[in-house]
Amino acid sequence: MLIRNYVQLARPHDWVKNLAVFAGPAFALRLFDAVSLWKAGIAFAAFCLTSSAIYAVNDTIDREADALHPTKRHRPIARGAIHPVTALIFGGLLVISAALLSSALLPRAATLLVVVYFVLMLAYSLALKNRIILDVIIIATGFVLRAWAGAAAVQVFISPWLIICTFMICMFMGFGKRRCEVAAFAGTGQASEHRATLTRYTPDLLNHLISVSAGIAIITFVQYTMTETPEHPTPFNKQHLLYTLPLVAYGVFRYAMLTESGRLNGPTQILLKDRPFLATVVLWGLIALGVVYEAKLRYWTGL
Repeated sequence: MLIRNYVQLARPHDWVKNLAVFAGPAFALRLFDAVSLWKAGIAFAAFCLTSSAIYAVNDTIDREADALHPTKRHRPIARGAIHPVTALIFGGLLVISAALLSSALLPRAATLLVVVYFVLMLAYSLALKNRIILDVIIIATGFVLRAWAGAAAVQVFISPWLIICTFMICMFMGFGKRRCEVAAFAGTGQASEHRATLTRYTPDLLNHLISVSAGIAIITFVQYTMTETPEHPTPFNKQHLLYTLPLVAYGVFRYAMLTESGRLNGPTQILLKDRPFLATVVLWGLIALGVVYEAKLRYWTGL
């Protein structure tokens, strides 16, 4: 039972967010290279340990508010299963393990990005999560750091347009999550108990932020597909990704539509419970992998 409490504190179900580290190796055709896959896996593990350490700190800070929340009160610290001091020690051990792992097995640039991620997320937990708009910017930056670290781990170039596109799509999804939360707590008076910034996020403001970030995300995706860097040529014909634009547009606009209902609480639930959105993401992923690994597929299939 004790181990189960610490597993709950670490939130392994949220480690899926750290899969962003594999984006760089995938687009550099390194996903099936044993050494590169090992390096990316180490980066993934380092971010899992670091993010779990942040969850321990965040839950310690929010323990009193979480105890009053209908679902968060079941978290180990909020229900008294783990003492706050013990949780902080646990988090410290996790982040030290992440630092030792990355410094021993990853390039210095990747290790530095892990450290920057920890410092940024720590600042978020301590203060920045209560700053409207800045809270979503910090979360989006966290995803960019994951993707950047994955590329640094295998020492490949990552397109600036891909970084910008990743940042903007994460901004879009972050504001969409806030829109879900505002809709879910509309008229209940419990929004501030769930998240302090929800008292300042209005539906009109969020609709505007969602529209702007969605438009920029689509434009930067198009720019990424059409722009080539002579010093760092792409190892696949990325212009073919432009043909997936209808799927990208549909996915973005459907996500925006679903955020207004309040029935789903964010990207994960929308992905898992809305079949059209899930089908769009899976189809885009399969086509993108086909475009990226076209030459290898031809070799494997003998075409």
